[in-house]
Amino acid sequence: MSVVIVGGHDRMVCQYKKICKQFRCKAKVFTHMSADLNKQIGSPDLCVLFTNTVSHKMIKCALDEAKRNNTKVVRSHTSSGAALTEILSKESGA
Repeated sequence: MSVVIVGGHDRMVCQYKKICKQFRCKAKVFTHMSADLNKQIGSPDLCVLFTNTVSHKMIKCALDEAKRNNTKVVRSHTSSGAALTEILSKESGA
């Protein structure tokens, strides 16, 4: 399963990827808005939005891409590793 994480903290990027690897997921993490974010997101199976640590512009961009690609979106107000683990365990059925 491929996962795109939008938001979160810079120092947690490695931990987010490590958690995704435990669930056998490939992950892309975007903590800052880049010029071509909509092209970098691609068409993942799941899009995780950490809404507390992300700009409205990034959320809108991620939601537009998710809608265009028919991607499931999960929002979380907290950007902790435990929150990501809980989301992935629910979504992967593990």
